[in-house]
Amino acid sequence: MNDNPVVNFHFSVSFDDVIGGFSEITGLKAKHEILEYRSGDAPNYSTIKVPGLRKYSNIVLKRGTLISDNSSFSWFDNIGLIVEKRDFTIQLLNHQHEPTIVWQVRNAWPIQIDFSELNAKKSEILIETLELAHEGFTIQRLGN
Repeated sequence: MNDNPVVNFHFSVSFDDVIGGFSEITGLKAKHEILEYRSGDAPNYSTIKVPGLRKYSNIVLKRGTLISDNSSFSWFDNIGLIVEKRDFTIQLLNHQHEPTIVWQVRNAWPIQIDFSELNAKKSEILIETLELAHEGFTIQRLGN
């Protein structure tokens, strides 16, 4: 068993067998809401806490904008009364390009798309940011 911490800079993202080259991913967060309750005949004057619904943060994907790929904007632009939800996979890779941790994200759809500022005084890559709402994820750790 390998107990070394894993590095976070080598990863892949795939939607329906299409692998996307993203440079940054944020928002892999889950938490339980806390519900406070006190029965009217409880002898103490404080509440008890119980777990509520699980909530997931939006996932944000960033990448350099590609001239030949408009898939992110097309997906965002097609949102209407019917929402195309997609499952996707994030894989954290080791130095041999093998997955070590895999996140399976369920029913994601784009809620915001941003492009970095256009500035004639800077020489930078145009960054496309896609924010996705989703209905949860699972984590699989593939330790040796």
